[in-house]
Amino acid sequence: MASEFSLRCYCYLNRMQPQYAAFVGTVTQGDLPTEGMASLYIEMAPGNEVFRTVDIAVKATEAKPGAQIVEREFGMFEIHSPRQAAVLESGRIVLERLGLNIEDRIRPQIASTQLITNVDPYQAQLLNRFRRGSMLVPGQTLLVVECYPAAYINFACNEAEKKASINIVHVSSVGRFGRMWLSGTESEARTARDAAIQSLESLEGVVEKY
Repeated sequence: MASEFSLRCYCYLNRMQPQYAAFVGTVTQGDLPTEGMASLYIEMAPGNEVFRTVDIAVKATEAKPGAQIVEREFGMFEIHSPRQAAVLESGRIVLERLGLNIEDRIRPQIASTQLITNVDPYQAQLLNRFRRGSMLVPGQTLLVVECYPAAYINFACNEAEKKASINIVHVSSVGRFGRMWLSGTESEARTARDAAIQSLESLEGVVEKY
């Protein structure tokens, strides 16, 4: 199975932060998570494998599915529960059934980071047209982080919120790259950037060139 299945992302969020959980609630089509819940994101290829892996995960414990997405190349799903043990056990059983280990996942890589200080009102308006989170206010600092594989951006965003007083403008975690837009003061944006980078670099896995 390991030779046929690509475990692109396996990332566990031990405690969803208030803003991050609220943002997820605006985009999820499944069970709604709330602050404090544990969450697990698994991304894979081929994309259609997501249906089988979701079935395994939700039958394993009481963890609920928040997302089940298949796009052109990859599939991704998310499960969550107030009980960390339930999420971890579902993830363990999924890996067991696939004949894989966590170390078989692709190690996340940071594709780019940008800090834009004193955001111009016109650029703020452009970004606010598609955001699902907080408004980007002119004059704030905008942090943009891009990573590969895409689903790891959820982990980076949640960890950034733990360490910095920032606003989540938008998170995109589907496709080849994941991206997040955070805003706040310049110092808090730098703290958030460092936390996001550190969190992604802390995860082990197989190195794959994006």
